[in-house]
Amino acid sequence: MPAFGSGMSNEPLPQKDLSRYARQISYAPLGEAGQKKLSQSRALVVGVGALGSVIANTLARAGVGNLRIVDRDFLELNNLQRQVMYTEQDVASGIPKAIAAKNHLEQINSEINIEAIVSHVNHQNLPQLLDGVDVIVDGTDNFEVRFLLNDAALKYQIPWIYGGCIGAEGQTMTVVPGVTPCLRCLMHDTPPPGTTPTCDTAGIVSPIINVIASLESMEAIKILSGNVAQIDRKLRVIDLWSNRMRELGLDSLQANTDCPACGKQQYDWLEGDRCSQTAVLCGRNAVQLSFPEQESVDFSRLAEKLHEIGKVESNRFLLRLFVENYILSIFSDGRAIISGTNDETEARSVYARYIGN
Repeated sequence: MPAFGSGMSNEPLPQKDLSRYARQISYAPLGEAGQKKLSQSRALVVGVGALGSVIANTLARAGVGNLRIVDRDFLELNNLQRQVMYTEQDVASGIPKAIAAKNHLEQINSEINIEAIVSHVNHQNLPQLLDGVDVIVDGTDNFEVRFLLNDAALKYQIPWIYGGCIGAEGQTMTVVPGVTPCLRCLMHDTPPPGTTPTCDTAGIVSPIINVIASLESMEAIKILSGNVAQIDRKLRVIDLWSNRMRELGLDSLQANTDCPACGKQQYDWLEGDRCSQTAVLCGRNAVQLSFPEQESVDFSRLAEKLHEIGKVESNRFLLRLFVENYILSIFSDGRAIISGTNDETEARSVYARYIGN
């Protein structure tokens, strides 16, 4: 597997002293056997923002032996309201979320392997990200990536756990290929733009993040400890503001042979047919632009080109240009986040003006 970040070995971890997990082992349904399975397991957490930072924190503390965390973004001050792993110092450092998360997780549990990858998950790199993985946990904030994860989970027969939050409401469901319905059984397509609330329009409160992330983490622990039979087979919907908890039984979808994904094995997102090259970032007034064919960026050369245009800051992960009312953040893989607009056309125009076509 290519070296996306600091490596997660495919070799099993040596058996370590399990005394730090004593209270967890004392829970009879898990026990020492389940804890040992956790220590040899591998989880992929996609997105380490609000949901993902809680999930990664929980799985690291639970002793999941190998964590691969991937995130495309960097930290901003308004993240701290709900992204509970991070600090003001992380924001000031300008490092990507994945790297900041790895730094914290290594202080939480130094006995596990943690691989941090700064990247946008897409149909090209996801198969490699899944190498050796036993479960996929959703910490994302958009449906395009979730449908991509759903496709990949089905094709490669890897369980995955969906979760999402907006306002004070969150929902989650667990997908085990061949055992439960998949996300496309529930939703045949991504919601059309403008038809669902976003962080910008509805806001979000932190407690719902912690609740949904904890449910996702528990499902991952069940799967990784060898207790797949105990997974939740319902869609859970929780609204903490109105004190409502609902569940939707999925049994009627179990034999859904009309599902394009699990019924007909049509993986539109994984094959790249449905993937876009732009993404409006929720709650950020920012647009991400992706250039899959672009080679890696030479930050030194780019900084020399831009330093007379505006203020330039850089580290080994990204370069930022502050110009007019915009901040252009350029990553080593060629991606760019244009802050100061949520209009895709404007973002592309700003990029072309200062970085090039």
